[in-house]
Amino acid sequence: MGETKNDLSRSAARTGSEPAVERFLDRYIGNGIHLFLSLLAVAMLVAAVIAGAEVVMRDFPQLWRQGNEYDALHHVIQNILLVAIAAELGLLLLFHRASAAIEVIIFVVARKMVNPSISGVELVLGTAALAGLVIVRFYFLRENKA
Repeated sequence: MGETKNDLSRSAARTGSEPAVERFLDRYIGNGIHLFLSLLAVAMLVAAVIAGAEVVMRDFPQLWRQGNEYDALHHVIQNILLVAIAAELGLLLLFHRASAAIEVIIFVVARKMVNPSISGVELVLGTAALAGLVIVRFYFLRENKA
């Protein structure tokens, strides 16, 4: 108990300085996590580009073949939305923005609504969810342009 009042006021907790453990975690572990997420984002974006090219080369010609064009169009739309989900997820991992998370959810709901086997209630709920997400995205999550 040889500490004086002056010594207590200079402790790390009172001065706001970081303890050595926190500096180590922030410097090495935090940077490692950011690097890992960046690598995952790049891998996700590369996969989305490859999948997008495959959709264009493989699925688009199905639209001009004789048969059920509606099923082919349905398949193309679902695959395009899946590629969009992958790309947006990559952006979310890279930039950590709330607006990117909302956009990922918008694409997931839109892809679910394209499914022809959903019920009318699911369609109405999906439409309400999309409207709510768009409102949140454009009116409550303003980007700083300055």
